[in-house]
Amino acid sequence: MGGSRLAGLRANPFWTPRRFDDEATHRRSSPDMSRPRKAEPLRTSTSRTAGRKLISVAAVSVALVAGMTSSVAVAQTPSGKADAAPAAAGATEAAPGTVAERLIVGYKSGAAEAESNKAADADAAAKGKEAGETLDFERRLGSGAALVDLGEDLSKTDVADVIAEYRADPQVAYVVPDRLNKALATPNDTEYSKQWDLYESTAGMNVPTAWDTATGSGVTVAVIDTGYVAHSDLAANIVTGYDFIADTAVSNDGNGRDSNPADPGDWTATNECADDWEATTSSWHGTHVAGTIAAVTNNSKGVAGIAYGAKVSPLRVLGKCGGYDSDIIDAITWASGGTVSGVPANTNVAKVINMSLGGGGACTTATQSAINAAVNRGTTVVVAAGNSNANAANYSPASCANVISVAATNRAGARSYYSNFGSVVDIAAPGGETRTTASGGILSTLNTGTAGPSGETYDYYQGTSMAAPHIAGLAALVKSANSALTPAQIESAIKTNSRALPGACSGGCGAGLADAAKTVQAVSGGSGGGSTGGTTFTNATAVAIPDNSSAIESSISVTGRTGNAPSALQVGVDITHTYRGDLVLDLVAPDGSTYRLKASGSDSADNVKTTYSVNASSETANGTWKLRVQDVASQDTGTLNSWKLTF
Repeated sequence: MGGSRLAGLRANPFWTPRRFDDEATHRRSSPDMSRPRKAEPLRTSTSRTAGRKLISVAAVSVALVAGMTSSVAVAQTPSGKADAAPAAAGATEAAPGTVAERLIVGYKSGAAEAESNKAADADAAAKGKEAGETLDFERRLGSGAALVDLGEDLSKTDVADVIAEYRADPQVAYVVPDRLNKALATPNDTEYSKQWDLYESTAGMNVPTAWDTATGSGVTVAVIDTGYVAHSDLAANIVTGYDFIADTAVSNDGNGRDSNPADPGDWTATNECADDWEATTSSWHGTHVAGTIAAVTNNSKGVAGIAYGAKVSPLRVLGKCGGYDSDIIDAITWASGGTVSGVPANTNVAKVINMSLGGGGACTTATQSAINAAVNRGTTVVVAAGNSNANAANYSPASCANVISVAATNRAGARSYYSNFGSVVDIAAPGGETRTTASGGILSTLNTGTAGPSGETYDYYQGTSMAAPHIAGLAALVKSANSALTPAQIESAIKTNSRALPGACSGGCGAGLADAAKTVQAVSGGSGGGSTGGTTFTNATAVAIPDNSSAIESSISVTGRTGNAPSALQVGVDITHTYRGDLVLDLVAPDGSTYRLKASGSDSADNVKTTYSVNASSETANGTWKLRVQDVASQDTGTLNSWKLTF
């Protein structure tokens, strides 16, 4: 099989199954550049009355059964007199930070209001008049208490005044706010406790609190991968996809393109893909990725998906030995609502694309064009950074512009030993490490078949293939929380609201470790301290960069801000250059302090089109900021096309 037509395929999944210590994908022979390139997977081996504002809170004060919706009545024992005056803000709130809109009033036995709705209504009107508000008796509760509507836009002081009127009435046994209760975020999935990547404080992505605001409902995520093998913990969230593999030698299902994205398995024999190829069993890679994004949750089984309210459209592009760029480009186009000749129109257009795949070499114009078109159609594209412990600038699609390129972190919050790194990486997310213990990996949906499909199961994998779907899931949560956001705004929000890596990352892991709760709260207007990163200042005046010469500078005047710059100031750079390793980039703050964005090196790729994250929290936001660019070696020139600061 040494001369197999499948030898030298270009890109594969970035993953590592738990049974391997190192990268599962073996060394391939150099691709035949006269043929289409191939790609590899990247894993290493409650509604309110019309006219009212919707109350949304992240914390409640009663205990509920985990993962179940419940109606909770406030149980109190009537006493000889009404409750004492409110002693805390909570006595006037429906939930922390949210003013009550209704009161539950319990009358003493024998009071006319305890039996007569008309009397309770008259009493509400009278007490409202005394407090200067308009109150309405809404209904009688099963407990016999009266539910009283407080009207619109009351302050805590207004509510306190009404409560005081009721408490001054000797016929009132108790009066309490109608509190808002929510199902606790912790799901009841049986393997959830093993999903450290979602909830652990050290290096988890802080997902459960985000579920208080969004679950991904209304968003479709296209998983461009190996397809989907049936799994009961995923089936309810799978929608129509497509098999884009045109080459029957790769497809392994006996035919070319068709509407069935089922994964038949991607097992290989010795030397089937290259002369030094070792036999592999089927990975079920796409199903593992899909489970991380949108496994069915709160179903008392298996794992929880990050965006469990979202839907997954499986698009099959990877088969035996990998998959071709040409198929991937068509899948990107179709997933985002574009037209592909010979393929029916997509009825489940994705607002998020996940590509846990890639191969060596910088992003090609063909792939970049497809990505640009997808983003222009409103689809956020998330890609894995790669598993070669190398500069992601030399891998595709990790090095493409207009994507969110994701590095992998381990359970301690450091860059995983296999993860690629560098200036093109945008963000880090849990990808795991299984070389010491399997439970250090990412647990998700899988199949037991070594060749064709067999029984469903769950297992740990590691890889940037596992990190990317964490960000794709987060992007779905963000889009669900605020459907008006563009892909650029979604990327900015994820990066701006990340936190510093708990561990080390040599080479650069982007803005930091993604924080789902902070990001979702920010875009939905919540009080979680996040920032949408929506205020951007840009200089689009082109400046030539001379060869091996003194530095050039471009200025941006920032006004209208208060206080200091953020701890994750986003610096977007667009430079065309024929050898970017020659370039040194610095951000210069208004007080003259400099922040190194990029050092010179041996990176022979073209152009610098990326976003850097700078901790500028010690700098005053307002003032003149400068980007300083210098070419420090001979023979190559370029142009600073534009740059921007996003606060």
